[in-house]
Amino acid sequence: MHKNIHKEGPEQPARSFYGLGIAPRILSILERMKFSVPTPIQFKAIPLAIEGKDVVGIAQTGTGKTHSFAIPMVQRLAQVKGKGLVLAPTRELALQIDEVFKVLAHAFGMKTACLIGGASMHEQLRALRRNPRIIVATPGRLLDHLEQRNLSLGDAGMLVLDEADRMLDMGFAPQIEKVLRYLPKERQTMLFSATLPREIMQMASRAMKLPISVEVAPSGTAAEKVTQELFIIPQESKMILLGKLMEQYHGSVLLFCRTKHGARKIAKSVRNMRISAAEIHSNRSLGQRREALEGFKSGKYRVLVATDIAARGIDVAGIELVINYDIPEDAGNYVHRIGRTGRAGHKGHAISFATPSQSRDVRNIEKLIRSTLMVSRHPEIAHAEFESQSPMAKPRYVFKQRRFRRYSRRP
Repeated sequence: MHKNIHKEGPEQPARSFYGLGIAPRILSILERMKFSVPTPIQFKAIPLAIEGKDVVGIAQTGTGKTHSFAIPMVQRLAQVKGKGLVLAPTRELALQIDEVFKVLAHAFGMKTACLIGGASMHEQLRALRRNPRIIVATPGRLLDHLEQRNLSLGDAGMLVLDEADRMLDMGFAPQIEKVLRYLPKERQTMLFSATLPREIMQMASRAMKLPISVEVAPSGTAAEKVTQELFIIPQESKMILLGKLMEQYHGSVLLFCRTKHGARKIAKSVRNMRISAAEIHSNRSLGQRREALEGFKSGKYRVLVATDIAARGIDVAGIELVINYDIPEDAGNYVHRIGRTGRAGHKGHAISFATPSQSRDVRNIEKLIRSTLMVSRHPEIAHAEFESQSPMAKPRYVFKQRRFRRYSRRP
């Protein structure tokens, strides 16, 4: 399927945005934003996209993928008629992509529209009446507008599928196929993803013409500067351990759990520790989710408790710690979760809690990230239940893998 493959490692020397074919007006915007060195995915993808090539970009979370397609889209739309469309899996991610486009498009007098579920249809109709050149949308809400004939995509010459693997995980494949029917066959298509499962390859082959694959890290690779730590602990001891970690770390904490009910319960428990916390999941309204995210960014909330729906929609600088209170069922989500810290070349730390029965889930994560997770034991957590077990019973509290350190009897 792929015409060519460009690979780029983190060891490459620093480069400049000059020489990538970016228009002077956009370069001046990047200078004002203090963007001086392109990330590897930007360095490889931007020139190809500016040339009008179909691109499959594979890069881990937090490596600057949004500007990799936003810069070429704005530049090309400044030269030709028509629209650009970006599809994203979550409302939060769509809003953040729209913010990036607004900064770039304003200099060219272009308007944008962000079409997401949970937001006012009336406001979105007003935005569409202003003839936006760039549409950022989640698949479901975009289809609502298309089916009601609120907009036409017959002149959409550029399409971006962002976080394509996540969209497939969330069951958006049928909606994406429907959206493609509204688009002209002659268009430029770009697909960006952190992983490259078989389903993504199939989608690319159907939707693209001779795409060039740009891979800057092996598919599924965890963020380079994020250190990772694993605690094997009974479910009932997780909150005690969380309390100790809150005393040990003093910065912002993004905490992931599996369920909406769990998110509410954990956020309440954290607040009972006299630590400011907010929750973000699908049961929260768009206004509540925005308030939680903005409060987390501003420092109003020190802890943000989230389900996986927010794993790719949170772009917050300076998150000190990501905690996987529940390790994800899907190993790919682990990469996206921990990618919320250590962004844009900064250091970060990720801690995961696993119960003794989750050895298979941990092995799947290690297989994906091609690394062994370091197993730790907090010195202040007394595993009285573990210590009281007979020697024959104890292995059920320890993963049966030689590379995992067994619990010590020492205090």
